[in-house]
Amino acid sequence: MAGQDWFEKDFYSVLGVPQNASAADIKKAYRKLARLHHPDANPGDKGADKRFKEVGEAYAVLSDSEQRQQYDAIRAMSRGGARFTAGGGGGPSAGNGAGFEDLLGNLFGGGMPGGGGMPGAGQQRVRYTTGGGAGAGTGAGGRGGAESPIFEDMLNGLFPPGSAGGHRSPRGPMRGGDLNAAATLTFRQAMEGAQLNLRVDDPQAGLRTITARIPAGVRDGQKVRLRGKGKMSDVGGEPGDLWVTVSVEPHPIFTLDGADVRITVPVTFPEAVFGTEVEVPTPDGARVKMKVPAGTPSGRTLRARGRGVKTAKRTGDLLVTLQVAVPQRVDGKAREALKTFAENTAGENPRADLFSRLDDNRPT
Repeated sequence: MAGQDWFEKDFYSVLGVPQNASAADIKKAYRKLARLHHPDANPGDKGADKRFKEVGEAYAVLSDSEQRQQYDAIRAMSRGGARFTAGGGGGPSAGNGAGFEDLLGNLFGGGMPGGGGMPGAGQQRVRYTTGGGAGAGTGAGGRGGAESPIFEDMLNGLFPPGSAGGHRSPRGPMRGGDLNAAATLTFRQAMEGAQLNLRVDDPQAGLRTITARIPAGVRDGQKVRLRGKGKMSDVGGEPGDLWVTVSVEPHPIFTLDGADVRITVPVTFPEAVFGTEVEVPTPDGARVKMKVPAGTPSGRTLRARGRGVKTAKRTGDLLVTLQVAVPQRVDGKAREALKTFAENTAGENPRADLFSRLDDNRPT
């Protein structure tokens, strides 16, 4: 934050605490206001969002003892009304200059930044002003006024670039930590996506209700990351993330495989031999007819395109695995027919290729 900002903002008023408030009182006030103005509690309210950021900014400074001391010092300059001016030791603004010198002496151990102490009798005296009006003098090289380079040089001396109170900071306030939660979805919710209200215990803001959008096609055991829904920062930074571990209730006939949905459909032996058309249920409650080619082996998978999970990247398919059903009992004419079939196919060995492939891979 630039030093000039500290002249213009009253962080104590933002948090509603007196200037001599303790660190505990400042933290308590911040937590109360952060909960009140948090974006999750005020969806679509730009005023609350702005207020939330102001509260975080104020807490970032006042919660840090070093930054708070620097802020108080800069605010003391603003109230002192001293001026930058070049001239002798006297003049109408000499009294204000003395107060500024005392302040700098406290900050830098009795000397100006860079050493050398305050100028004595006969030396050029530089005074400070919060305004650049006609009454403001010029410093060395003709520079003067609150917005002049000498003002910037002085602030850089007070707060070196990259420090917490300086003009440039390579990184902002530290973000909040991450939170963890768990959610159980039905198969349909996992397939289509769901919006859930989760109760999460935030150490900074207490128990919170968070609206979580779970994407379509989530897997059982998958962790979903919700950015900005985690712990609130102690120092006014961005909130952390919320990680939701998802459990998916099993479905009696469907399973998820990424964006695809799988189902196993039984067929009879004659259907597999001669071919047929079967009716298959789909996850959305409809039915689709699929052709089973003649001579289909058990375990073959057919595909119904576009009947799976619809995601932003793609739409999955329904994968239908055929399983030849073997009857537990065969009686009467069916039994006699099966015996005849067995006699007529006795010379066939479906396992012959299995052993030949094993022989081909034996070491020589």
